[in-house]
Amino acid sequence: MALTTTSPRERMTLARVAARSVALLSDDEKRAALTSIADAIEADTDAITAANSEDLQRGAGSGLSTALLDRLKLDATRVHALADAVREIAALPDPVGRVLDERVMANGVTLTKVAVPFGVIGSIYEARPNVTVDIAALALRSGNAVVLRGGTAAELTNAALITAMRGALASCGIDPEAVQTVDEFGREGARELMHARGLVDVLVPRGSAQLIETVVTESSVPVIETGAGIVHILLDATAREDWAREIVVNAKVQRPSVCNAVETVLVHRDAAARLVPGVVADLQAAGVTVHGDSVVATLAPDVVPAEEADWMTEYLSLDVSMKIVENLDEALAHIRSYSTHHTESIITDDAASAARFLAEVDSAVVMVNTSTRFTDGGEFGFGAEVGISTQKLHARGPMGLAELTSTKWLVRGAGQVRL
Repeated sequence: MALTTTSPRERMTLARVAARSVALLSDDEKRAALTSIADAIEADTDAITAANSEDLQRGAGSGLSTALLDRLKLDATRVHALADAVREIAALPDPVGRVLDERVMANGVTLTKVAVPFGVIGSIYEARPNVTVDIAALALRSGNAVVLRGGTAAELTNAALITAMRGALASCGIDPEAVQTVDEFGREGARELMHARGLVDVLVPRGSAQLIETVVTESSVPVIETGAGIVHILLDATAREDWAREIVVNAKVQRPSVCNAVETVLVHRDAAARLVPGVVADLQAAGVTVHGDSVVATLAPDVVPAEEADWMTEYLSLDVSMKIVENLDEALAHIRSYSTHHTESIITDDAASAARFLAEVDSAVVMVNTSTRFTDGGEFGFGAEVGISTQKLHARGPMGLAELTSTKWLVRGAGQVRL
């Protein structure tokens, strides 16, 4: 169903109105709506992939990076995966109406704290058409309307996806204005969305560090900050070599363009001679360029000298930085200095080192003996995610349905007055 309004504010106003009816949908109605959306996306695969091909062609011509082109790409397989993710969200328990606290006052008044929808959720993101579907589906499942600004690079793809979703809502008798986009208004649409306090309840940015910083600093709408992923893996003194090699390669190579891919590998000096040659060889065999310090360069061939900037770089490519640290204390200090508080992992056979790492690393997700690629809403069982929150208020880590609800207190009395 096409969008017809002529200004961002009109669309956000329509979303605000639609949010009232969406909030009252039953669990079954929301499940049916999402199932219809999944079916519509699959039925429109040809139109979606054709639009995406045009976006990819324009993106390549404008110099879009390999990482962003990978995120932008939607082939038939990825379209079907999007539809499947919507069905998974539909199958999740309804987060609305959950009783979070319950008590009775001394005078007999009963108090019940329940989960309720935010109302209207906004999102600003770059070249990620999967986010268009994920956020819309999560918003609707949690009883919210959504306003999206997906960026010029994915404008045609996003338009095709939004048309499919709005049509599916209309076919279910649900107000299609619950899914809105301000893409066609460009940067002005983004500015209007950031300043739509009173129309939009919360704004979630996803993308580059620059985009996120812009939204956080300029928005008058409350923001849930999702951060860049300067992700670390520490190979401790007791790290098993097979685990070190397999986990580091998986964390870097499986999908290097995403925020949970490892960007810096720290190696305990006592394990350096044992681990560095094999880990570097496996990375290089997978096409990775290793940016290493002087010790790494003496232990492995064809290492690019690392500079200070490497420790603060989210490559989003087949590049990784590697540094030798004297001990766990130095590793923790390095992570404190350079981490974006997204995900960090330690590979170790030492229970005390693992316990210290878990306790002292201040990131949204902290791991022991596993790949950082598991920081993901789908992997955590959320069906999909709004993003990885790196802030500490309200939500932290992969954000699913529960994080798209607020709370209210229901107070029931029988004529009581305060004395």
